[in-house]
Amino acid sequence: MKAEGRVFKYQDNVDTDVIIPARHLTSADPEQLKLHCMEDIDPSFVSRVTPGDIMVAGKNFGCGSSREHAPIAIKASGISLVIASDFARIFYRNSINVGLPIMECPEASEKISDGDIICADFDTGIIENRTTGETYRAAPFPDFIKKIIDCGGLVPYTQSKDKEV
Repeated sequence: MKAEGRVFKYQDNVDTDVIIPARHLTSADPEQLKLHCMEDIDPSFVSRVTPGDIMVAGKNFGCGSSREHAPIAIKASGISLVIASDFARIFYRNSINVGLPIMECPEASEKISDGDIICADFDTGIIENRTTGETYRAAPFPDFIKKIIDCGGLVPYTQSKDKEV
């Protein structure tokens, strides 16, 4: 499993209220949430993001509330991967639950720039910056997390397991 795309770069402590402002939480519909993703920190994000793009951020990405709306909005916007120095733990788990791939890599977080083209291999943890030629190493996904992401999240994964029984 790989992700390749153009980078949208953000700093430390991007909280869930910046990812999807609370005023837009009148719906849990991903198609509605994506329309407002990142609008308070990057008003042009929604008009510039294309399917497969990658989000890179600093420390404590996804801090704030425990709602799943934030990773849902990011995934629905077309982002194929979020790389950060580290994630707020509840955001990390919510991302896996909704099938949004995330990788922790402080070096990549620091060195990758907005607009770079990167490719990340979920099986090896290798992140290649195609713009600069640099490579970084994150922990690869464990098999069970890869299966959850491949299915599109925890609910579809569980439904697929129910069909096996």
